[in-house]
Amino acid sequence: MNQQEKVLVNEEVVKKSKQWPNFIRAKLGFRNHWYPVLFSDEIKEGEPAKTTLCGENLLLNRVDGKVYAIKDRCLHRGVALSKKLECYTKDTISCWYHAWTYQWKDGLLCDIMTDPGSKMIGKHSLKTYPVQEAKGLVFIFLGDIEPTPLGDDVPPGFLDEGRAIRGMRREVASNWRVAAENGFDSTHVFIHKDSKLIKGNETVIPLGFAPPVDGDEGALWEIVNNQTGPKGVYDNIGQHALPVMEGKIHGETVLRPVIGGDKRIAQQISIWMPGVLMVDPFPDPTLIQFEWYVPKDENTHWYIQTLGREVADAAEEQQFNKEFEDKWKDLGLHGFNDDDIWAREEMEKFYKDDWGWIKEQLFESDGNIVAWRKLASEVNRGIQTLEDL
Repeated sequence: MNQQEKVLVNEEVVKKSKQWPNFIRAKLGFRNHWYPVLFSDEIKEGEPAKTTLCGENLLLNRVDGKVYAIKDRCLHRGVALSKKLECYTKDTISCWYHAWTYQWKDGLLCDIMTDPGSKMIGKHSLKTYPVQEAKGLVFIFLGDIEPTPLGDDVPPGFLDEGRAIRGMRREVASNWRVAAENGFDSTHVFIHKDSKLIKGNETVIPLGFAPPVDGDEGALWEIVNNQTGPKGVYDNIGQHALPVMEGKIHGETVLRPVIGGDKRIAQQISIWMPGVLMVDPFPDPTLIQFEWYVPKDENTHWYIQTLGREVADAAEEQQFNKEFEDKWKDLGLHGFNDDDIWAREEMEKFYKDDWGWIKEQLFESDGNIVAWRKLASEVNRGIQTLEDL
């Protein structure tokens, strides 16, 4: 069975889920959006790097400082150019099979070294992708429409001048939607109760968060769906939710959270199209965490974790960089978020065949997730399908 014959999404499940059908269809992610794919320092001058985004295989290269992206598939016989990289000039790449040669800047088939007189030359082009670099990340606009402003697809404040960003990238064996909901799920904090971040950063993490006692659960989340700018959902847990500080079974207290100190973190969490979480502040009152769940394919996602801090000058930025490497990468991005990775991979087993979206039993605290699914289903600019690959 070839890729075009595969059934990507169970349409029977889509029909049963009337509230957010496009969210379920988006197994490969959303089309016509900006996604970060690599960090800028991962793409060296003249050293092409391959990646996969929403099921599409891409090749990126830095030429005279500018990053270009083309489809990693020769027009001739469909082989991956990345199988054996051959770049005889800095501005072109040649296929290792029959020497069809393409320009990085526009994908144009500019030469065929095995048949210099071919009428194909100059008449065909590989697909290219708009690229922007911002805050040390390389973003690609995957789609067919005129690219929207990058600021429409990142959380508020991410692009602010004076905010330094540092981070890391990992591949995780779960669908991107499972990952996004893991991050935005306020009561999943329970799995972090033993995290070394608690004592290592003198903070406290409750066992969970309960809706307000007055029943005004709507105060917990705020939907942002303006005509321009980013679209997302805020979960104001620090203002409205009640932290659960005792775990009880049959009325008896069996568990209490570890208290490492009195630092307050994660007062507000929010999720933004096309799938990026903002936790403010985290993992320290001086930091904000921005993390992307970028679809690689239907089974895996790129987990791009970044931390941001406002800095006044180059010296403060250098200090933040050192602090990130010496402390926060281990204490926060590994020490805390490694729990999220194994949770996603376990949850993937339930949702892999799509029936999990029907069989699940959500409870009151999942209202923010419901709001996110509805928003994503309604405001996305397109669904990535097998026909797009």
